[in-house]
Amino acid sequence: MRSLIFLFSGIFAGLYLSWPGIVISKNWKCFNDIIAKSKEDKISLKAVLEVSPSYLIKSKDKNMPSKIRMIADACFR
Repeated sequence: MRSLIFLFSGIFAGLYLSWPGIVISKNWKCFNDIIAKSKEDKISLKAVLEVSPSYLIKSKDKNMPSKIRMIADACFR
């Protein structure tokens, strides 16, 4: 039980250090809006500007974790 608490606190601390805005509800609204717009092929300008050009040029395949990382960087930082 004790190790489980340490595991979850470590995951939360790591996410908070990476994306300090993860605990703000306004940022979650941004995250959900970008997900909804991407399903309709309408990407937010904020999300496009947050992505580094080298990532767009060099990356041919965009898997699910990299898409989530890009959206999280746009909303939670």
